[in-house]
Amino acid sequence: MLKDFLFTSESVSEGHPDKVSDQISDAVLDAYLAGDRASRVACETLVTTDFICVAGEVTSKTHLDAAKIEQIARKVAGDIGYTHDDIGFDAATAKVQVLLHEQSPDISQGVTAGEGKFKEQGAGDQGMMFGFAIDETPELMPTPIFYSHEILKLLAKERHEGRMPEIRPDSKSQVTVEYVDGKPTRVNTVVISTQHTDNITQKNLEEELIEKIVKQAIPAKLLENTRYLINPTGKFVVGGPHGDCGLTGRKIIVDTYGGWGRHGGGAFSGKDPSKVDRSAAYMARYAAKNVVAAGLAKQCEVQVSYAIGFPEPVSLLVDTFGTGAVSEKEIAERVSREFDFKPSGIMKALGLLEEGRTYLDTAAYGHFGRTGDTFTWEKTDRAEALKKG
Repeated sequence: MLKDFLFTSESVSEGHPDKVSDQISDAVLDAYLAGDRASRVACETLVTTDFICVAGEVTSKTHLDAAKIEQIARKVAGDIGYTHDDIGFDAATAKVQVLLHEQSPDISQGVTAGEGKFKEQGAGDQGMMFGFAIDETPELMPTPIFYSHEILKLLAKERHEGRMPEIRPDSKSQVTVEYVDGKPTRVNTVVISTQHTDNITQKNLEEELIEKIVKQAIPAKLLENTRYLINPTGKFVVGGPHGDCGLTGRKIIVDTYGGWGRHGGGAFSGKDPSKVDRSAAYMARYAAKNVVAAGLAKQCEVQVSYAIGFPEPVSLLVDTFGTGAVSEKEIAERVSREFDFKPSGIMKALGLLEEGRTYLDTAAYGHFGRTGDTFTWEKTDRAEALKKG
């Protein structure tokens, strides 16, 4: 294992074009699930200069016409802060195109209990998913991605509450952490690029972001001899969907662990829980987090894989990277006994189809290391059972 090294992760704000797309897709998903908890939804969104396109496959008893989808998309963009013509993307005036159609019946029969080759509900797709946890933060998340998110969450809060009127919605952060003997010791570099108005100087912007954001978001003990690179191009006025085309599912590393650990490649937003790209990644995080919370390992990665239409996972792997208090075989056996990785078992354990559950909150600032009722996969209620074996 590496002992002394630098590791970097990035985050992007809710106003980043890809995240605008993710949030619209999840808002559409929420609208379908609100009327029919059994809805099958795979919704993709594209945004660019004054244009939103919502496309994908839906099977649902909830009827949402194009006008309703348009209304949802405009509300999401407006709530983020895209309400001005002068930044090239205005929620009120952007053109919205809706291209949703029904899901293939060949897929539908395989993921609906009692309809396919197997009587139980099958996985919505093939593929492999990973969950990860590490004991270096209270949230059991890697330090670089955790603080990258914290910076942008605070920046968004200050912007929405009117304390930083010169900041516009599109922002990115990047945190480089120095590890000594495998432990995070200090933040080596912080990078922030944020869209802004024309009436603030680079010097004032740097001072505001360092003092009001970075030093509030990251503990002082980690900010020793830290280098700050604030809007390193010197100007970031043109941004958001006007500055860069956005697509759903293009920030999968931001959504997970910031590059720490592996990723199966599947995106989350716009997909109902029958899609194991999303639900199994949540369950894998739930299992990995409880393994670490139980003290069975300092870090843990869980891989699970599926075949489309087949209810049982094809494989399950636990890797503790040499940090396990017991053997990985023993941990894997305990995980297999304690967690049901069948799609129906995942949805039941995490309440993924419970009345009132929404997914929009997950679509910015990461799906993991979060608090609140939405993030049921962050519970550590299985730790004691895992500890006992």
